[in-house]
Amino acid sequence: MNNHKKFFSKIGTNYLILGILSIILQIILVNIINATNPTYIENINILTGLSSLCNYILPFPIFYWLMKKLKSQKIEKNSVGIKTFITYIAITVTLMWIGNIIGLVITNLLSGAIQSEIANPVQELINSNDIIINLVIISIIAPIFEEIFFRKFLIDRSIRYGARVSIILSATLFAFFHGNLNQFFYAFLMGGFFAYVYIKTGKITYTIILHAIINLMGSVVSLIIQNSISNLQNAMNTADLTIIIIYMSVLLIFLFIGFLSLLQYKKAKFNGEKTEINLKHPYRTMFLNYGMVFFIGFYVFEMIRQVLG
Repeated sequence: MNNHKKFFSKIGTNYLILGILSIILQIILVNIINATNPTYIENINILTGLSSLCNYILPFPIFYWLMKKLKSQKIEKNSVGIKTFITYIAITVTLMWIGNIIGLVITNLLSGAIQSEIANPVQELINSNDIIINLVIISIIAPIFEEIFFRKFLIDRSIRYGARVSIILSATLFAFFHGNLNQFFYAFLMGGFFAYVYIKTGKITYTIILHAIINLMGSVVSLIIQNSISNLQNAMNTADLTIIIIYMSVLLIFLFIGFLSLLQYKKAKFNGEKTEINLKHPYRTMFLNYGMVFFIGFYVFEMIRQVLG
C-alpha cells in the first residue's frame, strides 16, 4: 500500500473508531442508567441527550488525538457578503429537498420490494422529543460537532490532495456516518456543499450556521408547521394560517434562488487553494484501502439492519 492509500486508510479507520466508540459508550451508559434508574431509559428526551453525549462530547478527545497525528494545513480565510451567504442558505435548502426526494423514492421502492415499511428513525426521534431538546441538541450541538468532525478536522488534512478530493471525501464520510438510508442522500449533497463553503472561505462558522439552519428547519420549524396544520384541520385560525403562508413563501423563495444558483453553477474556483498532490486514480486511492472499506462496510451493514428493521 502506497503512502497516499495509507493516509486515506487512516482516515477511514479513525472515523470507524469514532462510530464504534459512540456505540460502545451508549451501551455502557444505557446499562449504567438501567441498573440505577430504569425509568430514565423510557424518557426519549434523556435518550436523545445521551446519544448526543456519546456521539459528540465523550469521543471528542480521543478523536481529536487520532486526527492530530495526521498532517494538517490551514485554509486561507475569506469573508462573504450577506447576499452570497443567503445564496448559500438557498442552495443548502435546495440540496436538502433534492436529497430528501431521492431518499423517499428509494426507500419507497425498497419498501415495496421487501413488503415492509422502512421507518425513518430521525423523523420519529424529532416528533417524539420536546421542541427545546430538538433546538439545543439537534439544531445547536450536532451542527457544531459534525462540522468540526467532517469539515474542519477532515478537510484540513485532505486539502493537499485538492478541493475535489476533499469535497467527495467529506460528503461520503458524512453521509455514511448518519447510519440510515433516509438521511444518506441529503447528507451527501449537503456535506459536499458544506465542504465547498469551508474550502472557499476557510471559516467553519459559516458551515456551522448553514448546518444549524437546516437542522432547525427539520427539527423545530417542522414541528411548528405540523402543529399549525393540525390546528387548521380542526378550525380556521388566522395565526396558524399566517405561519404556514410565511413558511411556504420563504421556502419557495429559497428553492427558487437555490435552483437558479445551481443551474448557473460553473466549475468552482478556490482562491489560495492549490493541489499539492495530484492522484493518478483519486477515487481508487481514496476508497480502495482497508480503513475505508471497513468504514463503509460497517455503515452499509448498519443501513441494511435499519432497512430490515
